[in-house]
Amino acid sequence: MSLDVSDTAGTGDDVDGAESGPARSSRLAPFIALGVAVVMIGLIVLLIGAEPDDGTVAESPLIGRPAPEATGTLDDGRFFDLSRRKGSFVVLNFFRSDCVPCIQEHPDLIEFVEQQRQLGSDGAEFYSVVNGDTPERVERFFAERGGDWPIIYSEADEFSVAFGVAAVPETWIIDPDGIVRERFVSKVTAEFLSITLQQYREAFANR
Repeated sequence: MSLDVSDTAGTGDDVDGAESGPARSSRLAPFIALGVAVVMIGLIVLLIGAEPDDGTVAESPLIGRPAPEATGTLDDGRFFDLSRRKGSFVVLNFFRSDCVPCIQEHPDLIEFVEQQRQLGSDGAEFYSVVNGDTPERVERFFAERGGDWPIIYSEADEFSVAFGVAAVPETWIIDPDGIVRERFVSKVTAEFLSITLQQYREAFANR
């Protein structure tokens, strides 16, 4: 006597009524895709909303060595030669007018420059170095957001090339002997810069 299997064969169901693997997978696929999409959207939102750490220190072969030869033209047309700025601390801030972190840190730079001016001859010299921007846009940036300090332009961004700057903002500290001391590759605050400079100022005085 033969066994009649017509009731279970080819139905796509197990003998106990459960769905087979392919059928179950096809029904779960939309939910899996939705879950992955939700996770990806969450990650994107986090990345967009995240702000870079203030004052992130970065390595450079220039640290502890004489600053590279770098020249440019100031916004008032005068020639600028970094090697002639020995005798005081120099702070270089590489920026571009449409750079979001540059915009975010600008109020702090205004505060920092004012703090240094109040120190008189002990205050650091501060310069903005233009990277990949035009004088027209930079002038509009400062007209709208304030700030009154020298701005350095250079042909083909040669000043930035000398320091190996590819992305902005970057802020560098050079001591009165012309030695590169710090490189920060994220936005900075007035408090952070002032404290860092004061530490170097005290160390320099106690040599």
